[in-house]
Amino acid sequence: MLWIGHTRKAFAVLSVLAVALLALLAGGGREFGARAETGKTLIGKLEGPEVITEPTQFPKTFQEAPQLAALVKTGQLPTVAERIGQDPLVIKPVHEIGQYGGTWRRGFTGPADWSAGVRVAGTDRLVGWDYTGSTLVPNIAKGWDVSADGRRITFHLRRGMRWSDGHPFTADDFLFWFEDMYQNKELTPTPTPYMATSSGAGEVEKVDSSTVRFTFPDPYYAFPLVVAGVSPIGGQAHEGLNARGGYAPAHYLKQFHPRYVSKDALDRKVKEAKFDNWVNLFKSKSAWAVNPELPVVSAWKTTVPNNTPTWVLERNPYSIWVDTAGNQLPYIDKIVLMLGENLEVINLRAIAGEYDLQERHLDLAKVPVFLENEQRGGYKLYLDPGGIGTDVALIVNQSYEADPEIAQWLTNTDFRRALSLGIDRDQLNETFWLGIGVPGSAVVSDVSRYNPGPEHRQRWSTYDPQQAKALLDRLGLEKQDAEGYRLRTDGKGRLRIEVQTFVGFFPFTPVCEMLREQWKKIGIQADVKEHERSLAYQRTAANEHHIHVDVHWGTENMFSHSMGTLFPFDGGSAVGPLYGRWYASRGAAGKEPPPRIREVMAAYTKAFSVPAAEHIAFGQQVWRIAIDEQWTIGTVGLSPAVMGVRVAKVNMGNIPARQFNGSTTLSPAQSRPETFFFKTSR
Repeated sequence: MLWIGHTRKAFAVLSVLAVALLALLAGGGREFGARAETGKTLIGKLEGPEVITEPTQFPKTFQEAPQLAALVKTGQLPTVAERIGQDPLVIKPVHEIGQYGGTWRRGFTGPADWSAGVRVAGTDRLVGWDYTGSTLVPNIAKGWDVSADGRRITFHLRRGMRWSDGHPFTADDFLFWFEDMYQNKELTPTPTPYMATSSGAGEVEKVDSSTVRFTFPDPYYAFPLVVAGVSPIGGQAHEGLNARGGYAPAHYLKQFHPRYVSKDALDRKVKEAKFDNWVNLFKSKSAWAVNPELPVVSAWKTTVPNNTPTWVLERNPYSIWVDTAGNQLPYIDKIVLMLGENLEVINLRAIAGEYDLQERHLDLAKVPVFLENEQRGGYKLYLDPGGIGTDVALIVNQSYEADPEIAQWLTNTDFRRALSLGIDRDQLNETFWLGIGVPGSAVVSDVSRYNPGPEHRQRWSTYDPQQAKALLDRLGLEKQDAEGYRLRTDGKGRLRIEVQTFVGFFPFTPVCEMLREQWKKIGIQADVKEHERSLAYQRTAANEHHIHVDVHWGTENMFSHSMGTLFPFDGGSAVGPLYGRWYASRGAAGKEPPPRIREVMAAYTKAFSVPAAEHIAFGQQVWRIAIDEQWTIGTVGLSPAVMGVRVAKVNMGNIPARQFNGSTTLSPAQSRPETFFFKTSR
């Protein structure tokens, strides 16, 4: 951490910041500003652009970027009006109509960090969120209807909308995804629970070329929330690499599918591309961040893939986004993401002013350094408090099998409670969160309608090493070695719990190294092992981990994001991948979980099919059980630590003073990066 050379001004700002942030968090999201004596505001008023849905407010004429206008003149592109179709997506910018041009520089940590580009350039879900993160708005779908019985959800596509190669985007692209990708057992061996209700799986049908319908055997009132969130039906950019997304460019991907090409032809393609089978070839060709040839519907498309040191995205000439003056969006020509070998490199580059706008992977502990270097770096610092209950979640694997001794403790409720009671969260908060985070459990923010009650913030989540020791003693772990570490009950030496971390978002490894010293005081040996992010996720899916450390993603709206960090949701759920596969496959794969986990699964499933009041009650039940069981152990959260430290060059326009910070919206997507621009082009 960079703590050397802080000025008195920086510390003064921090002291005021701490007070303001604590007031903000305690006040449940009311507006506060953190000001130093200079009058600088670090937490501004929540603001953002608006989606215009009233046709009378739509622009009548359209303009485009100069590069595209030149291609129209030479006959290489249709006119802008033809390219955007009859139903463009109209955005009113937060501050002003922008200007075209420039290259937006960002940082990312490597191929596994594909979301670094998706969040800013991959807004392609059917339904989106407004800038507050609380209201659903149309996105690439013009609108949607839910039948009176809740079983049929119909999406109305935008007439004349096209893929980035000019091919029409129609309901056929949804049928191709559903019939040839989702229902293909090789591409999708385990279905998603989001495409089923209690009585069975859903179906997709084409009503006409611009209308597609999802039908379920039971009411599914929450389906629009699912489509708007981070789910397997959540758009090509975020989900295509796993052959998911809800739709796909059939005209392009059919050439890599055995239903449409001969075995010999497909085998040749697999061999030429150096893949071991057609499934991996198909997924690579379907990956928005990897394949520059892939047709997309997002505002930018990949032209240099993210498995290189410099990932480049360029304007999609068939983008449906326009501003209220009729200018086709995006304003910015290119987005260039530069590889940072580690988080320190990314933070140093941001401090030096080498990024135009960056909110990903920036370290809250370096806020004083960011403040000191604002003028030199030519940027402004913003803070966006988040709604994540815990920024560093200790996710305990409930389906671990490799070592029966370890498995019996990971799955023991009192053992997990003892681990939680052995954490000095105040020490972590002061060291890594500048004292402005909220220590406690992983429970969602108190202002969320799904919060089961304020008492759950501290449930099993206060520092009480004596109670932790007593719990461990009663479990039969009273025997200790000469160093005070507890011994295995099978006579095979010291009990060692492995804590798996990865590089990204927050200094997970240093946090866990401090936690290791805290657990030593209750006699638990923790071995902290850091992995590259994709390897950590591979180990999780393979059921190899004891405790996986991650951000507690999606908790601000638990029905718009995989709940794999809260309970076993699917095969990638760190809290129990074998149980997750069982849940996702409706018992056809994986392993049946114990009763308490099944109770949570049942409550979560029921919540999708009931009206609002019951829906909320079921959500609260899920949280109530999960916090009591401590499957995920919380540390410190409700802070700007994850995606909430933001720097933007002073010449960038339409930058919100404060933006909603949440994973379900894929923040900053709800701030509509298509409207960001350079006041002086780069």
